[in-house]
Amino acid sequence: MTPAGPAPDLERATLDKAAGENFPVAPFFLPRAWRDDLMAVYGFARLVDDIGDGDLAPGGADARALGVSAADAEDRLVLLDAFEADLRRVFDGTPHHPLLRRLRTTVRRRALTPEPFLGLIAANRQDQLVTRYETYDDLLAYCELSANPVGRLVLAVTGTSTPERVRLSDAVCTALQIVEHLQDVAEDLGRDRIYLPAEDMKRFHVREADLAAGTAGASVRALVAYEAQRARDLLDEGTPLVGSVHGRLKLLLAGFVAGGTAAIRAIAAADYDVLPGPPKPGKLRLLREVGVILRGEG
Repeated sequence: MTPAGPAPDLERATLDKAAGENFPVAPFFLPRAWRDDLMAVYGFARLVDDIGDGDLAPGGADARALGVSAADAEDRLVLLDAFEADLRRVFDGTPHHPLLRRLRTTVRRRALTPEPFLGLIAANRQDQLVTRYETYDDLLAYCELSANPVGRLVLAVTGTSTPERVRLSDAVCTALQIVEHLQDVAEDLGRDRIYLPAEDMKRFHVREADLAAGTAGASVRALVAYEAQRARDLLDEGTPLVGSVHGRLKLLLAGFVAGGTAAIRAIAAADYDVLPGPPKPGKLRLLREVGVILRGEG
């Protein structure tokens, strides 16, 4: 029996967050079917992140939709387990949560597989258990779960997936994840999470207490600049993905890359002081970056 719940409200609460992303999620210029399917994928990714971050809408409606008791509604690992069980129903039954019922249509239309979705759930499980990363390679392994599945799903939805495009997409998505971590250093610390590699913090003589300050000192700024350059290098590595496709998909992928480069420019414009709040690029900067990328890719 499917739990009853206010399906439209649950969908709206999650999908309305699309406007706050660094990159266009499903812009107007895409074919309607692509937009619908990309928003279904976004809804899944956003909801699983909200579960992992404890950012679900108040009232427990999502927990009820997943069949989680009120007593367990604040237990993120229990919620993630229930969410994974409901995801599996997308592929072999009828899911309970309205966002997953919406996703079921996309999965069938695009012949999507469970693996990318399971990766995103695994990343959020890891967030409950791992709050520090010793090395950059450790962070990259996390991004393989938390970010790269999204790009792979975009390629699958648009029917353009090839091994080389997946490789390039992984570079872009990992870069976007690193940029987001840089923007959210203070917010993540408030959740007792640090995504700056410990070995890099030691190299730049940055202590955890330095990240709790209201403004960044010289060492923190140098560390953020170093990590931002790493992200920029990954974006440069992945940018040929844009030139490998055509038409409206090319514009969409340029928007993803531009979201990362514009965010890096915003971080640089803040003199790499990300502690007062996330530096965000304006829409004009984003459009300029899209133009630069399209001109470069021809």
